[in-house]
Amino acid sequence: MRVVTWNVNSLKARLSRVERWIEAFEPDVLCLQETKLADDAFAELDFGSFGYECIHNGEGRWNGVALLSRVGLDDPVRGFGEGIEPDSEARLVWATCGGVRVASCYVPNGRALGHDHYRYKLDWLQRLRASLDVQAHPDMPVLVCGDFNVAPDDRDVHDPAQFVGTTHTSDAERQRLLSLLDWGLVDVFREHHHDGGLFSWWDYRGGDFHKRKGMRIDLALGSRRVVEATDFVLIDRNERKGPKDDPPSDHAPVLVDLKDPC
Repeated sequence: MRVVTWNVNSLKARLSRVERWIEAFEPDVLCLQETKLADDAFAELDFGSFGYECIHNGEGRWNGVALLSRVGLDDPVRGFGEGIEPDSEARLVWATCGGVRVASCYVPNGRALGHDHYRYKLDWLQRLRASLDVQAHPDMPVLVCGDFNVAPDDRDVHDPAQFVGTTHTSDAERQRLLSLLDWGLVDVFREHHHDGGLFSWWDYRGGDFHKRKGMRIDLALGSRRVVEATDFVLIDRNERKGPKDDPPSDHAPVLVDLKDPC
């Protein structure tokens, strides 16, 4: 089973790229973030022609997450789940796909240390941790995928010195990420790739992609059963390339291939 996470930075703007990529790589489960679509607009897109069932949590202009699955889409949940303070923004969706409990999440950016949005980010990650207890169990096959807007450690940024005093690398953000790992999740990519310099996001400005100035903030966090079933993990850096008349997202897809059964 191939599971992919990808922040597409507007599905309307990248639809043709997403469709071509689906045809080339044939993911069984596709977790999308930053669709920037309302639910009714997403429903008009014909992913069913590719064999997918879909659930989308969107609000129109900003945010928006989706799960597309060819291996079943059971027990779908928009948001954190019962008993947890609902979010005002469309940033999380859960479903069981091929026996794996999967989440597609878009963690708030944070903007700047001390900003209200930074405090919202920390609170959001804390609620995501609580959502794990509602949606899953560490002994289950669980895969939480998405744009976390957190670089797990200094290997995941091109120059750690440039990120001192900024979001994405602060101790508080990394501690919130560690709380998810303490629950029983593992950074699946890092289990297979130990070196730094492997990124999933590059700023559009300043030619950062060609200068290899990026961050790894698009993560697949799996329970131990998922980690043990993982054959292959890849960041498709080539999908970050493209001409101005068919522009890429600033994020690259992350692929995780799992044995069946997990």
